[in-house]
Amino acid sequence: MGAPRRNAPRSKQTTNIPPRRPRAGARSNDASPRDAPHFADEGLEAVPIFRPHCGPILCLLFCEALLFPSARGSMRRFLLTTIVGVFVLVLAGGESVSALVGRPSGDAAKNNPESEAPPRTYAIYRASGPIAVDGRLDERDWAAAPWTADFVDIRGRDAPTPRFRTRAKMLWDDEALYVAASLEEPDVWGTLTQRDTVVYYDDDFEVFIDPNGTTHNYYEVEVNALETVWDLMLLKPYRDGGPAVDAWDVRGIDAAVHVQGTLNDPSDTDDGWTVEIKLPWSSLEEAAPGGRPPQAGEQWRLNFSRVDWPLAVKNGTYEKDLDTTKAHPERNWVWSPQGAIDMHRPEHWGIVQFADAEVGTATVSVDERPNRRVKAALRRLYHRQRAHHEAHGTYAGSLSALNASNVQLPERDFAPTLRTTQTMYEIAAPGAEGTTVHIRQDGKVWVTGE
Repeated sequence: MGAPRRNAPRSKQTTNIPPRRPRAGARSNDASPRDAPHFADEGLEAVPIFRPHCGPILCLLFCEALLFPSARGSMRRFLLTTIVGVFVLVLAGGESVSALVGRPSGDAAKNNPESEAPPRTYAIYRASGPIAVDGRLDERDWAAAPWTADFVDIRGRDAPTPRFRTRAKMLWDDEALYVAASLEEPDVWGTLTQRDTVVYYDDDFEVFIDPNGTTHNYYEVEVNALETVWDLMLLKPYRDGGPAVDAWDVRGIDAAVHVQGTLNDPSDTDDGWTVEIKLPWSSLEEAAPGGRPPQAGEQWRLNFSRVDWPLAVKNGTYEKDLDTTKAHPERNWVWSPQGAIDMHRPEHWGIVQFADAEVGTATVSVDERPNRRVKAALRRLYHRQRAHHEAHGTYAGSLSALNASNVQLPERDFAPTLRTTQTMYEIAAPGAEGTTVHIRQDGKVWVTGE
């Protein structure tokens, strides 16, 4: 049992869990679009994706399948399932089907996508022995692994400091990536128990992984205090029209929680909860470079998020204590700040580097890869193209229309080139050591010539 509960006045309106909006193809009756609450309430419009838009979307999904001719197992299955599912919905007359595609308005439009804070970094050391996933983090390897920096508000600069401390640590071996987190929390609670339900309607801990660093084909895993897991893959961010594939699973995932206090007991004050997750490479390698586990020295993009809901106590049970004047009554705390209430901006995620050293035997620094700043410069032009398209209905046909000359790099010349069609574009710029860095209209960034 935790310490006796501190009674505090409750002045805001008390409401129950907000209604959940069903999404076509979701496996749970509780499922809803992944962009709520993270940015659905920022003024995003529900845009019909079938008739007349079904043709381009089918083409995009087909191209995604072609881009992965060597995809194995569940990745090939969910790509084909997505294509077939969209086709069936079109035949069924999909005027009523809509998807949130990430077009911000209102407060979201005030965010400056070019004011980018440097991503946080972390060196992941190898485990020296087996990790027992029990949520307690009492192995010697976990004790030796460094903590990340404390989580901050998802918006970053000038946002309120989180009320409770959250931090994480990682290890790896030949079998899996291991993630652990500590969440301070005086009221540990949870309600959702069905696998692949929308876990962030409870307080939760979330992991986002982009193995290739392209901002496409990335993973999301969420866990609540009841050890309920939601795992999915996104072919591209919601802002770029990317579907979330709930049918994808982390095969062999193991997640455990240890509560320092009592779960769902408002009569006392808890210390918090720790979560431990094992993510096997047999699943994570599907969208990884070379379709394999990482090698020592390689870097992936990764971020963590914590959703924390305000609570009230009614009739001896917890209920959400929602301030209905706020678009986001929940609190979103992250490791690497996003600049907006939107976890689906992979370019802002942290950078992790896989160290060859066993944990506790050496100190490894995370390298600054030379093309990272070129990618960031191209991302600025991507945002300007989005703004141009929003204002004019077409993409800019010249770099001068994007004021590209004021995008500079301190260590090298930035000399982008632009190719456009009526519906697409690609911007390329010379990178380090004879490489070329590319970005296109759906936000994908990649490097050639390596």
